[in-house]
Amino acid sequence: MITPTTFPAFRALSARLGQDRLRVQGPGGNTSLKEGDVMWVKASGTELADAQTADIFVAVDRAAALAEAREQAGDGSCRATILDPTLSLRPSIETTFHAALDWPVVVHTHSVATLTHAISTEGLRIAQEKLAGLPCAFVPYAKPGLPLTRNILRCIGRRTQVIVLANHGLVICGPNIAATADLMEEVETRLAMQPKDTEWPMHAHPPPDGFSWAQESWIATDPVACARAIAGSYYPDHVVFLGPALPRADHAGKPPAFVVEGRGIALRLNATASQKAMLRCLSDVLSRLPIGWNAKAIGPDAEAELLNWDAEKYRQALAARS
Repeated sequence: MITPTTFPAFRALSARLGQDRLRVQGPGGNTSLKEGDVMWVKASGTELADAQTADIFVAVDRAAALAEAREQAGDGSCRATILDPTLSLRPSIETTFHAALDWPVVVHTHSVATLTHAISTEGLRIAQEKLAGLPCAFVPYAKPGLPLTRNILRCIGRRTQVIVLANHGLVICGPNIAATADLMEEVETRLAMQPKDTEWPMHAHPPPDGFSWAQESWIATDPVACARAIAGSYYPDHVVFLGPALPRADHAGKPPAFVVEGRGIALRLNATASQKAMLRCLSDVLSRLPIGWNAKAIGPDAEAELLNWDAEKYRQALAARS
């Protein structure tokens, strides 16, 4: 039940996660809190980091959102379920799975520790071993929104509280805020991996015009990391904010960053905060991914689905304003 102290505590947890780059990057991730017929969920394109300083949550009709999750009504966007129709905010594109998970508190992050395991077949197998004994489910990759909700509902049981999403992230469910936060810390501790040294001396060559050398430039000088960075995209938000993989050159003034192999990563001078956050996330993941694990990209078809999706164009537009 939501008490006078519950919502501030919920906002505090959301903000703490949003301000930790190893849990959430930019406008990624989302949280929800249920009470009776109402579910509060993060609005699309907003940042969890702002949870205590801005109105980033929208109240939706829980039953109506659940009907959309079960594909009994609506279009899966849950825009029609907002209780205050005067709001300009949209519910998170992942509102349906929040509604479908029958727990008062649901927290979804793009945890670096989880992503390091979840983009690799070997990593997912080892994650199962590390999380043994927890009420855990592993869900294959699907496009965010209804396709992901369908996959989650196929894989979970009534008691599932930990959900590892292949090539996407982590979902934690709990009966209250404290228990949810504690379970998340347990999962993060079990999955934690130490990063390799990513020190990169500033290259003697000047960056291309209109660009600076990114602090993540170590990737370009590490043969294994560089091959992985240009081979494909490993999770949705990379595609949404950086585009497919990392290109080897600028083209039509479009990519916010590209790899100059052996030298560095050229970052466009007007790159947005969200683009910088996703480049940092890629660095954080690749610096932890063991050489013996094969990194599995989501593939061109999945990338195209994300790039041509109205819901993600909306998030891109909001992020470009920041």
